Amino acid sequence: MTTRNTVLPTDEAANDSTVSDTANAAAVLYEKLADAMTPGYQAEFDPEEAEQAGAFVEDALSEQDAVESDIDLVDATAPAATTEAKG
Repeated sequence: MTTRNTVLPTDEAANDSTVSDTANAAAVLYEKLADAMTPGYQAEFDPEEAEQAGAFVEDALSEQDAVESDIDLVDATAPAATTEAKG
Protein backbone atom coordinates (compact mmCIF):
# COMPACT_ATOMS: atom_id res chain seq x y z
CA MET A 1 0.00 0.00 0.00
CA THR A 2 1.40 3.35 -0.95
CA THR A 3 0.58 6.64 0.67
CA ARG A 4 0.24 9.64 -1.52
CA ASN A 5 0.72 13.14 -0.13
CA THR A 6 -1.54 15.67 -1.76
CA VAL A 7 -0.37 19.26 -1.88
CA LEU A 8 -3.17 21.77 -2.07
CA PRO A 9 -2.90 24.61 -4.56
CA THR A 10 -1.95 27.92 -3.04
CA ASP A 11 -5.49 29.39 -3.13
CA GLU A 12 -7.02 26.32 -1.51
CA ALA A 13 -4.28 26.20 1.14
CA ALA A 14 -4.91 29.84 2.01
CA ASN A 15 -8.66 29.22 2.24
CA ASP A 16 -8.11 26.13 4.39
CA SER A 17 -5.90 28.14 6.73
CA THR A 18 -8.44 30.96 6.90
CA VAL A 19 -11.25 28.55 7.74
CA SER A 20 -9.11 26.97 10.43
CA ASP A 21 -8.18 30.38 11.90
CA THR A 22 -11.82 31.48 11.88
CA ALA A 23 -12.93 28.28 13.60
CA ASN A 24 -10.21 28.66 16.25
CA ALA A 25 -11.13 32.30 16.86
CA ALA A 26 -14.80 31.36 17.23
CA ALA A 27 -13.93 28.61 19.71
CA VAL A 28 -11.79 30.99 21.79
CA LEU A 29 -14.55 33.61 21.77
CA TYR A 30 -17.11 31.01 22.87
CA GLU A 31 -14.86 29.94 25.76
CA LYS A 32 -14.34 33.56 26.84
CA LEU A 33 -18.09 34.19 26.77
CA ALA A 34 -18.63 31.10 28.92
CA ASP A 35 -15.90 32.30 31.32
CA ALA A 36 -17.53 35.74 31.49
CA MET A 37 -20.66 34.09 32.92
CA THR A 38 -18.65 32.87 35.93
CA PRO A 39 -19.31 35.16 38.92
CA GLY A 40 -16.19 37.04 39.95
CA TYR A 41 -14.19 36.12 36.83
CA GLN A 42 -13.14 38.99 34.59
CA ALA A 43 -12.70 37.72 31.05
CA GLU A 44 -10.61 39.96 28.81
CA PHE A 45 -11.62 40.55 25.20
CA ASP A 46 -9.60 42.29 22.52
CA PRO A 47 -11.51 44.91 20.48
CA GLU A 48 -12.28 42.50 17.62
CA GLU A 49 -13.59 39.84 20.00
CA ALA A 50 -15.69 42.41 21.84
CA GLU A 51 -17.26 43.56 18.57
CA GLN A 52 -18.03 39.98 17.56
CA ALA A 53 -19.60 39.38 20.96
CA GLY A 54 -21.88 42.37 20.45
CA ALA A 55 -20.21 44.84 22.79
CA PHE A 56 -20.89 48.50 22.26
CA VAL A 57 -19.74 51.86 23.53
CA GLU A 58 -21.91 52.95 26.43
CA ASP A 59 -23.20 56.37 25.49
CA ALA A 60 -26.22 56.65 27.74
CA LEU A 61 -26.53 59.46 30.24
CA SER A 62 -24.54 59.13 33.40
CA GLU A 63 -26.50 59.20 36.64
CA GLN A 64 -25.23 62.72 37.31
CA ASP A 65 -26.33 63.93 33.85
CA ALA A 66 -29.77 62.40 34.41
CA VAL A 67 -30.15 64.18 37.76
CA GLU A 68 -29.09 67.49 36.22
CA SER A 69 -31.55 67.10 33.34
CA ASP A 70 -34.40 66.67 35.85
CA ILE A 71 -34.12 70.39 36.65
CA ASP A 72 -35.31 71.19 33.13
CA LEU A 73 -38.65 69.53 33.90
CA VAL A 74 -39.50 72.02 36.64
CA ASP A 75 -40.31 74.73 34.07
CA ALA A 76 -42.23 72.31 31.86
CA THR A 77 -44.71 71.15 34.49
CA ALA A 78 -48.02 72.89 35.10
CA PRO A 79 -48.23 74.89 38.28
CA ALA A 80 -49.86 73.04 41.11
CA ALA A 81 -53.36 74.11 42.06
CA THR A 82 -53.34 76.09 45.25
CA THR A 83 -56.24 76.61 47.52
CA GLU A 84 -56.36 79.74 49.54
CA ALA A 85 -58.98 80.44 52.10
CA LYS A 86 -61.02 83.45 51.10
CA GLY A 87 -62.37 85.26 54.00
